[in-house]
Amino acid sequence: MGLSWQQGPLSSTALGRFLTPEPLPERLLFAERLRRRMRVRFGGEWIADSEDVVLLHEPGRYPVAYFPLSSLRSGVLEASGRTTRHRELGETSWFTVDVGGRRTERAAWQFTGLPSYAAELEGRVAFAWRAMDAFYEEDERILGHAADAYHRIDIRDTSRTLEVRSGDTVIARTTRPVVLYESGFAPRWYVPREDIQEKELTPMEGRTFCPYKGLADYYDIGEAKKAAWSYREAYPEVGRVGDLVSFEPDRVEVYLDGERLHLEPGQQVVPHGVDRSLGTDEVLAH
Repeated sequence: MGLSWQQGPLSSTALGRFLTPEPLPERLLFAERLRRRMRVRFGGEWIADSEDVVLLHEPGRYPVAYFPLSSLRSGVLEASGRTTRHRELGETSWFTVDVGGRRTERAAWQFTGLPSYAAELEGRVAFAWRAMDAFYEEDERILGHAADAYHRIDIRDTSRTLEVRSGDTVIARTTRPVVLYESGFAPRWYVPREDIQEKELTPMEGRTFCPYKGLADYYDIGEAKKAAWSYREAYPEVGRVGDLVSFEPDRVEVYLDGERLHLEPGQQVVPHGVDRSLGTDEVLAH
């Protein structure tokens, strides 16, 4: 995420650039040891347990954890006979995961035709995140995707003036917004509810899940769909934006110190939704 997602340095829409005399390849992949114990649970059993996980950052994708074959429970992988080809990493073999009679096809894969420059992934297998029951670091469940050491969130108070308009209607006006800086993203501005005309916000059904912030609720504003969102019970790590509201500058007019904000290129988010077999109560308890 932090390296290859959104406007991160390895993404195709990077905000900055590497200061090199020659252009870099169109796509850069980055792999390194996670340096955390990671475990995988499937069918009520632990099927992988390793302190030697390699995390692969690939442009436009969530980071993926690769486990050494020696860390897998014996007999859990069944060759499916299906192969595909990765544009940089070569032939890929797919497996069915079978534990105690529970079977899921295309639930794991291994690169079997790796080029010499990708030796870090030799003899390793990745599991499809949503096909498994859960992933853990030590005894704590990890939600959404493998933890990314390069994903950072900073939150700052400010006395700048933020105003939100929908046509001639002022939706919000505050001199105490909170700005959230997140790796790869443009700044996101959050407004206290006391400074919002809440009657203009129409709650909508459906929530999305951020592994770093929690569950997001959405609001329509007039004809503008999903024009605002709020982490009503944000994770403690980002509690300062809990129950505040942020507005999409491409769906309503957002002004910061009188200057209109615009959605930056490369900021479209692929939402998680709530994880497979993961209830909202479990997310909030995380």
